Amino acid sequence: MNCGSKKLLRMSYLQRQSRINTRSDLMKELDKLSLENYKPLREIVFEHLREAIITGEIEPGERLMEIQLAENLGVSRTPVREAIRKLELEGLVIMEPRKGVYVSEVSITDVKEVLEIRVSLEGLGAYLAAERIKDDELQELLKKHEELNKSIKDRDVSGIVRKDTELHNIIFKAAKNDTLVDLIDGLMEQVKRFRVSYVSGHHKSSDLAKEHEKIICAIKNRNKEAAKKYAEEHIEIAKKYIVSDYNREKL
Repeated sequence: MNCGSKKLLRMSYLQRQSRINTRSDLMKELDKLSLENYKPLREIVFEHLREAIITGEIEPGERLMEIQLAENLGVSRTPVREAIRKLELEGLVIMEPRKGVYVSEVSITDVKEVLEIRVSLEGLGAYLAAERIKDDELQELLKKHEELNKSIKDRDVSGIVRKDTELHNIIFKAAKNDTLVDLIDGLMEQVKRFRVSYVSGHHKSSDLAKEHEKIICAIKNRNKEAAKKYAEEHIEIAKKYIVSDYNREKL
């Protein structure tokens, strides 16, 4: 990288009571679970289903059928039932009497509000990181940026999402502000369902890599104001793309 010395109380982006316009009673087959860990089975099932919903493998409006899920995952119905109840508490599914359980639709209005808050928090995180980052954290950040660029070059969408998240986590860790980290963690979870569609389109150009490079160069040069500016611009671009993509799909 050539770094010259140049100058979101819990918020939810889901509307639990909104109507689901598109319904599907045909469930996709999910991979069977790996049970080689020490977590309770209900937690394993919950995390598996949650990830499938967040990544879009199970789409908004799709019906979750307890028996079919149990068969697909290779477990009994009890942990599936418990997992679905927990998904409902998180607002990821809606239980409708005499109809069944459906994956919740996403409210673009709430997502826009969350991203508006993220603009400020990301800017603050980059500002503080430019002031407080340690040498070993900077090296970790540069390495993660290289890994992200490789994922972008390979058009590995899941890799981009993972590496992008890890890169931003390094910046927030370097900010040395635990309250800020807690706030941003909650907000990132709420927009995660949109990030896959975002990077799927955005990774086709070099813009995503350049946006991160500007932020990292500013942090490396200890330029707090520039780091804040570029971090805020990065989230603004993401917000515009997500809203545009959502509106296009609704046409």
